[in-house]
Amino acid sequence: MRIGMHAGVSRHAENAVDDLVEQARRVAEAGLHSLWLPQMFDVDALTAIAVIGREVPRIELGTAVVPTYPRHPMVLASQALTTQASTGNRLVLGIGLSHQMVIEGAFGYSFDRPARHMREYLSILMPLIHHGKVSFEGETMTARTLAPVRLAGAEPCSVLVAALGPAMLKLTGEMADGTITWMVGPKTLENHIVPSITEAARAAGRDLPRVVVGLPVCVTDDPDHVREAAAKTFVIYGQLPSYRAMLDKEGADGPADVVVAGDEDAVATQLRAMAEMGATDLAVPPFGSPEERRRTLDLLSSLAKEHDGP
Repeated sequence: MRIGMHAGVSRHAENAVDDLVEQARRVAEAGLHSLWLPQMFDVDALTAIAVIGREVPRIELGTAVVPTYPRHPMVLASQALTTQASTGNRLVLGIGLSHQMVIEGAFGYSFDRPARHMREYLSILMPLIHHGKVSFEGETMTARTLAPVRLAGAEPCSVLVAALGPAMLKLTGEMADGTITWMVGPKTLENHIVPSITEAARAAGRDLPRVVVGLPVCVTDDPDHVREAAAKTFVIYGQLPSYRAMLDKEGADGPADVVVAGDEDAVATQLRAMAEMGATDLAVPPFGSPEERRRTLDLLSSLAKEHDGP
């Protein structure tokens, strides 16, 4: 299992992009494999990754995730390929639907039939990423290239979809390269996420999909305190329908119940178990006190070296 971390701008940062570059350097120096940036309402993830990729070598750089509705897939393909060229082809493009409250409440778009939206989106995005041309007319989206899109130095990037429900996992397995999860516990990962997307990919004749598991991880001597803090920090994720459905599958009352917390041995055991269940990647958001974060990074560095071998 490849080991990565999420990044986010520190509260006291003097410059947001400089701060993200420094975080990426620390992740690379620790020997981790990847850094993942969310797309929120402040930093543009792909722009930041383009800068990080010019400053920090080696590590994979992913978005987790760019919402699809605000960006036409022809526009996103252009952004992604430009970022690929800038990073030396180290981009993993993670995309997702976001949530009804965001898409309708903030952007004013309809969130009707989101799986249809994603299928049409991928029907445009994937040909552009891989072949530089597309001609598609769906129920809600149209795209026609007037000339082939070629970007010197850019190879096709992997495209991962934040797929959790059955319909989304099926179309992701059929059309994309894997999924990025969030707040999905081990039972749900093993019994729902991995088998669903793997079967869909196999039926479509595609390669084994990547399964990037996003969960709060904290090496600590006081896991009960960590979970109490997590219950407050991540409370919103127990209320959003897509995450709530995964927590219900897990039998979890809330996000705190799927946090990976404990001493080094306990956390390592839980993470290795997820790899056995089919997780190909881990993406960890920084969490806990400064000392707990240091211990967590040290453990993740050790696990990354296990993956790399002698």
